[in-house]
Amino acid sequence: MTMDATFERAYRSLNGPEKVAALLLMMGKPLASRLLGHFEPDELKDITRSAAELGSVPLPMLEELVEEFAGDFSKALELRGTIGEAEGLISGALPPEQVADIMSDVLGASNATTWDKVAELPNETLAAYLGRQHPQVMTLALSKLSTGKAAALLELLPREERNAVTRRLLALGPVADAALRVIEVRLKQDLIVNPPAPASAGTARMADIINKMAPEQADDLMRALEADRPGEAEALKAKLFSFDDLVTLPPATRQALFEKVASDRIVMALSTASEEFRANILSALTARARRLVENELAGAGTPPAKEVAAARRTIVDTLLDMAGRGEVELRGGD
Repeated sequence: MTMDATFERAYRSLNGPEKVAALLLMMGKPLASRLLGHFEPDELKDITRSAAELGSVPLPMLEELVEEFAGDFSKALELRGTIGEAEGLISGALPPEQVADIMSDVLGASNATTWDKVAELPNETLAAYLGRQHPQVMTLALSKLSTGKAAALLELLPREERNAVTRRLLALGPVADAALRVIEVRLKQDLIVNPPAPASAGTARMADIINKMAPEQADDLMRALEADRPGEAEALKAKLFSFDDLVTLPPATRQALFEKVASDRIVMALSTASEEFRANILSALTARARRLVENELAGAGTPPAKEVAAARRTIVDTLLDMAGRGEVELRGGD
């Protein structure tokens, strides 16, 4: 087909984005939407602007545009098919379950590695993820993992949930291939393709909050978290610090800390501590400060528990503030 001179001049005036916009508008929304996902953000802006400003395009120009596109496409050197392209081809036309079934058949034995990769995930991460799924999904996952991995995950579950999953494991029968493939694809997408993010700043902030709470309230909160969200409770535990943990500090950190704490606070905090704990803390003091504290401890009675807790809280808060400013380390080389 040929165009008259007027149409030819008008057609030649179309730039690249305008031609692309016209082609996409002809395709219709479902197919065009899938193609748009392959463009860069700047290209999408140009195409969208061109589509908005395109106006009326006569039929002869559209036909010429299709011919030009078909001609350019036929000159391509090669057409490369991949698993991703194949999955994308059917994703918009079929339900997710059917896509998973087809792709599992296409991939064949490659899906067998899904469980191997899942087994490599940290226990806390995997337990937290499975804890949010239906109990039957968790049961199936445990049946596919090694006995050692399954045991480690069960230990992280709350008692009632652990018992319920155990009962399901004992009664688990054959699982339909289609259902298994759907679960494999979901696990692969959630845990391997898009793995959970590591402990976020939210965990660190929550640990900082709990560190500053009264011991009895912090303990109660942690018990509730361990029952409801064991994986996250484990992540929090690694970031918590209490007065009893002072003995684990590097010597340099202890010395720097007690140089900033008033002696009366040290005396109050150590008044009900064990002899071994006292000796550990006193070893970090200067000779003069140590004699002063020892003398006051010898003559001190048994102060109210509330005052002891307040003194200990002051020392821990001072330490955490110093650590937050990068002045000291909370953990040694081990």
